[in-house]
This record gives sequence, C-alpha cells and structure tokens, in this order.
Amino acid sequence: MYFASVAVLVLLAGFFYFQQIRSHLLKAEEFSMLEYARHIKMGGPPGEFGPGFRHRFIPAHGRHIDIRNFHRSGDEFVKVVPLRFGDRYLEVRKSARGYERRLRTLILRILGVQALLLLLFGLLSWRLAKNAIRPLEESIDLLDSFIKDLIHDLNTPLTAIKLNLTVLGELEPKLWESRVLQRLRESARTVSELHENLTILLEEKTFQTKRLNLCPLIRELVEVQQSLHPEIRFELECERFQATLHPGAFRQMLQNLLSNAGRYNRPGGYVRIYHRGRTLYIEDSGKGIEEPERIFEREYSGEGSSGLGLDIVKRLAMAMQIRIEVRRNDSGGSTFALTMP
Repeated sequence: MYFASVAVLVLLAGFFYFQQIRSHLLKAEEFSMLEYARHIKMGGPPGEFGPGFRHRFIPAHGRHIDIRNFHRSGDEFVKVVPLRFGDRYLEVRKSARGYERRLRTLILRILGVQALLLLLFGLLSWRLAKNAIRPLEESIDLLDSFIKDLIHDLNTPLTAIKLNLTVLGELEPKLWESRVLQRLRESARTVSELHENLTILLEEKTFQTKRLNLCPLIRELVEVQQSLHPEIRFELECERFQATLHPGAFRQMLQNLLSNAGRYNRPGGYVRIYHRGRTLYIEDSGKGIEEPERIFEREYSGEGSSGLGLDIVKRLAMAMQIRIEVRRNDSGGSTFALTMP
C-alpha cells in the first residue's frame, strides 16, 4: 500500500514536471522567433541568425493580429509580428524538429528518473516490510515449534491411557460392559484420531508425493474399520488404482472418511468403496448429510462430531490437489468422490 501510494505520487510529479518544462520550451521557441523577427526588421540577413527559420511579408488587409499569436502548423511553429507600418505583417516560421528532439530527451530523462525513484522506493518499501514482518515470522515459527512439541509430547500420555484401558478391561472383563469405560475408550479413540490428524496436518507444507497403488492401503484401512464396526458391512472393489500422493496424508484422509461412514451409519448398513477412472467413491447407507455444501466447514458438525476431521480432510485434499465432492444419495446415506490429480 505504501509503495503504491509513493508510485502514484512519483508519476504525478513526473507528469506535472513534464508539463512545466514543455511550457518553458514552447516559450523559448516563441522568444527565439521574436528575436528573429527583430533581426529581420533591423535589416539583418536571414542566414546570420541560424538554420530552421524562414519568413515572409503578408498584407494586413485591415485585419488585426494579436501579439500573443503563436501556433504550430505541421512541422513548423508560426508567429505573426506587426511591422512599423500597418499595411503588412511579418510571418516567421521555424522548424519544430529541434523542439521535438529536446522534448524526447526530456521525456527519456523524466522516465529514467522515475524508474530510479520507483526502484529506490521499492527497495525501501521491501526493507521496511521485511523489518515489520520479521517479528511476526518469529512469532509464527515459535508457535509452530510449540505446537509440534505439544503434539509430540501428547503421544506418550495418550498411549498410556489407551494401554491402561486395555489392561483394565482384561483384568476386569465385566468393565467392558460399563458405559463409563465405553465412553472413556471412545474419548481416547477420538483424541487419538485428532492427534494423528494434527500430526499429518503439520506436515502439509512439506508434502513429498510419490506414485503408488492405493488398493493395498485402502484394503488395510477397510479391515481396521471393519473390526471397529462389526455391525457394518464394508465392501471394497479395488484391484489396481494408481495416483501420485503423499501416503501418510492420503491414509489419514481415507481413515477419517471411513471412520465417519462407519460411525454414523445405521445398524446392518454398508460402506461401499470403489473407483471409476480417476475417482474413488465412498458410499454409505447412513442417514445422510443435511447440508452437503457445508460439510467441510469447521463450524459445521454432525451429532457427536467436532467438525475438525472433515476440515482436515479438505485441507489435505487441497494440499495434494485432490478434488473432493459429496452428495446425498436418493436412497439415504451419502457418497464422497475423490478425484485424483
């Protein structure tokens, strides 16, 4: 903004300076023609005054000529000067080539000075902006480092919680039927998924993609979700489906989508995964999505959901240039379509 304002001021200053110098040059041309007319009226030979001038006498015929008359006609300037006797006038003409040459030189100088000033102010603006942004960059780097350390350190207590819940369930099998323990296990799983999502998301700017066959990875995730949701039927149709992606990020995307498809499905429902061309489809028999156009907004969430999982899915998809769409099925449920780059 600062540089743009300075640039406008420099251009306006150059324009006004050009207008003033141009007016000065025109006045100088008129003054030289008056000097030439005085030279002729005093009987001096035309050749002694210099090239580019010529003159003639024209009859007055009773007309009045304004002493300020001065104009350009073609490639010449024209000035009419009254003589001592009012029966005729002296018409002086001067070639405009010298004026045009000086005007071109003036324009080039002004443009050169403006370019130099803009470069100077550009460098100054860049320097000021860099100095102003540096504290912000340092704060962002510090915050980013803090978040990475926090997420990394969160892994140890989270693993301990999950392990102790498992041990507790094995020591006291009846506790598996306790709603309190079930809620604890579900909360631990939710926090674990959030931890995995954030870990992958922090790597978004440093993604390194590679060519891989997605079917084994999809099959592995389907088997995990099938064990977590035995009441849901997971159907996979995938033999060979290649794409250039970041394996960890794609795994996290697909895990979030499959987890949601199983978690918010109906008892005895299904989740069908298949591909057509460059697009992978995840179709479920759940109760559907009320507002599919808002599903990826962070503040939009379904029952029992924070809304963060699908927001992360959308961001990871954008980072890998995957086009992701969702629609509500006519028979109920929803279908996610992931078109690979």
